[in-house]
Amino acid sequence: MTSNETNTPLPTAAYFSMEIALDPAMPTYSGGLGVLAGDTLRAAADMSVRMIAVTLLHRQGYLSQTIDAEGWQHEQPVDWNIEEHCRELPQRAEVEIEGRTVHVRAWQYDVVGCEGYRLPVLLLDTDLDENADTDRALTQQLYGGDSRHRLSQEVVLGIGGVRILRSLRIDSLVQFHMNEGHAALLVLELLDERAKSLGREMFNSEDVQAVRKQCVFTTHTPVPAGHDRFGFDLVEQVLGRSDLFDMHEVFCCAGELNMTYLALNLSHYVNGVAKKHGEVSRHMLVPKDTNHHYAIDHITNGVHVATWASPSFSELFDRFLPGWREDNASLRGALAMPPNEVWQAHRAAKLRLIDEINATQDDLFDPLTFTIGFARRATAYKRANLLISDPERLHRIVEKHGPIQIVFAGKAHPHDVEGKHLIQQIVRAKNQLHPAVKLVYLENYDWELARLIVSGVDVWLNTPQPPLEASGTSGMKAAINGVPSLSILDGWWIEGCVEGTTGWAFGNAASTNPANVDRFKEDADALYDKLEQVIVPLYYTKPDQWLRIMSHAIALNGSYFNTQRMVQQYVVKAYYET
Repeated sequence: MTSNETNTPLPTAAYFSMEIALDPAMPTYSGGLGVLAGDTLRAAADMSVRMIAVTLLHRQGYLSQTIDAEGWQHEQPVDWNIEEHCRELPQRAEVEIEGRTVHVRAWQYDVVGCEGYRLPVLLLDTDLDENADTDRALTQQLYGGDSRHRLSQEVVLGIGGVRILRSLRIDSLVQFHMNEGHAALLVLELLDERAKSLGREMFNSEDVQAVRKQCVFTTHTPVPAGHDRFGFDLVEQVLGRSDLFDMHEVFCCAGELNMTYLALNLSHYVNGVAKKHGEVSRHMLVPKDTNHHYAIDHITNGVHVATWASPSFSELFDRFLPGWREDNASLRGALAMPPNEVWQAHRAAKLRLIDEINATQDDLFDPLTFTIGFARRATAYKRANLLISDPERLHRIVEKHGPIQIVFAGKAHPHDVEGKHLIQQIVRAKNQLHPAVKLVYLENYDWELARLIVSGVDVWLNTPQPPLEASGTSGMKAAINGVPSLSILDGWWIEGCVEGTTGWAFGNAASTNPANVDRFKEDADALYDKLEQVIVPLYYTKPDQWLRIMSHAIALNGSYFNTQRMVQQYVVKAYYET
């Protein structure tokens, strides 16, 4: 184990996540959840937090996206060389799935902090000769297969993850952090462990109380459909046991195993990922009966500053804010940086993005043109089509104030047909908007492309259907690079928006309209009004004011909405709570 080899202290917290973005060359993540997990570990390594992480390997990396001439997404798995990035550990673990013994090995990747601290990540793998073909495939693909496949994957992650940690003889762990409910079966393994250690075959209420003190749960999903649920019949088939359902205090919820409620029932600390999301979760995740009482706090997400600062801004911070990597709060000093230096750093980042765009597009983008960025997973509630819903209105804004360029990117899940139609709608809008508005939909949105876009546009747009944005982090990444946000007041932006200072909000936050045509049109009109009346004229006619907003985005939002602050809050609120 790396901890022993380097004489660093053994970890006291184990962080479990179905996906983690560890390296741009390792496609072991699909989007926000995995990127957040990776940023969390990078910040923890920077601060030498005694942590180890557990995830699945995903031999077929999350999809490579191409978009055809009709605007339709096609996807393929991504091949990657595991041995180039990870090393296989000799220790093994076993889990039982449908009565079969499934052998699990681990590969180790080390996240290296800014001062050299190494935080180990274990990537679990079932692709072993001694396993059946069905079981070898469990760690092939992220979020693949049916409910039986998904539950089996979660057995490997939760139960197999704990057993791998035990095989490594890491006895120092006192906290198990579940990043979303996928890893919730780890609580079952902890319960079984404790009962056996006390000479009992079945765990009891005392074991439940003891294990609860060891577990932390972060929920990210503000809609019930986003939580994994499995019927008891399937659970009994996969786990090979029916005794679980005798203890209603733990395994509850209307004839099914709900992984979110399992994690809630067995965690001493539970949090949402923004202040508003904490409120939404407290209303949604209500106690099912008098045996369940959930105290749900919030710790607002952040991003890893050193990962998301563009080269030009990293160099700028090095000159004016030395030590910013070790102390992200020092970005407060951005207000004292010379405005012309901030603009030159932004211009360099913008040119990098435009060079990338112009290398593949016929309609060349112009670095002097006001550029809007929108890049995230293509799914209905994020409403990527809001900006292009009224081409005539966009044309009028251009005629009145100056040209506009729009950069879109984002993948739809392979089974999300509605998300694919959204991409197609945006791609087809290009002809309607041209030549007044230039539009590009960049293929294969990933970590590296995200870094170009969040730093290279002039404004970051976010248009979710409230209150469905749990947090969102892309606007935080933009802020580090002096790019202000233009967003619906949802998720983190409720906390981060200082109107006209760090960016702008649009839409009626108190609107009671559901996700229907009326709400969509209301928000689209509000978006166009803010662009026409405030943002585009400000960009073209008042550069000094624009630069002031850019500096405040860094100083106010960049200095706070980072994973360094976030991890510190987890350590104080969750990991060391007695």
